[in-house]
Amino acid sequence: MNSAIDRPWSQYFCCTLAGNKEFIRRNPVATKRMLRAILKAIDLCITQPERVAQQIVGAGFTPRYDYALQTLKELPYAKWRDYDAEDTVRFYSLRLREAGFIRATPNNILADGTDWRFFNELKRELKG
Repeated sequence: MNSAIDRPWSQYFCCTLAGNKEFIRRNPVATKRMLRAILKAIDLCITQPERVAQQIVGAGFTPRYDYALQTLKELPYAKWRDYDAEDTVRFYSLRLREAGFIRATPNNILADGTDWRFFNELKRELKG
């Protein structure tokens, strides 16, 4: 299975960011800056994969430039603007509930554990 191309997995974000509620409440500026930096790094992976692959090798994460570049080119980084983050949380929480890993319903998780303010603001700000 390849979650980048196989349905239904390929229709949702593969990664999530999580933060401590109290930290986010006390540090909204730092939280938004961190999220902005991550989203801009994702955009760099889209626009300059060769440069990013060189940095990955230079930092010692992998010795193989060709593998790093291939991975960067194959991952659907650009879809972060298109996917529905709420739908992704609903999808994965339902899978976890079906497997017996969690008891909460997807709607409870969305209501109690998500806040899309920063993401939605940055999505508008970083239109690309």
